[in-house]
Amino acid sequence: MVVKADTVSGSDMANPLRREVRQLYKNLLYLGREYPQGADYFRERLNSAFMKNKYVTDPKEIRKLVDCGEDVIKELGTMYYLREYSIMKKRFYEEELLGLLNIGRPTD
Repeated sequence: MVVKADTVSGSDMANPLRREVRQLYKNLLYLGREYPQGADYFRERLNSAFMKNKYVTDPKEIRKLVDCGEDVIKELGTMYYLREYSIMKKRFYEEELLGLLNIGRPTD
């Protein structure tokens, strides 16, 4: 009786970094949905970056590229956080200004 592992393919066993590269791609693709210039723009750039490096076989070089990709994930997270913070700050000050001017409040 032969048991096949559904989660690990033969190529993943041959190159343990393959799983990390695929996961990095998926994470970046997911984060790219909210990219300011559009998801299609981000996906095209992501594909070209991965295709440019598809022939890299040295594990040390692959590790450097994966680490660089993880840094990009951190930068995207920071960019999205700052965008949300900016929106919340703007909304707060607009409400505060309206409150000071008594605009938008019901009168008695």
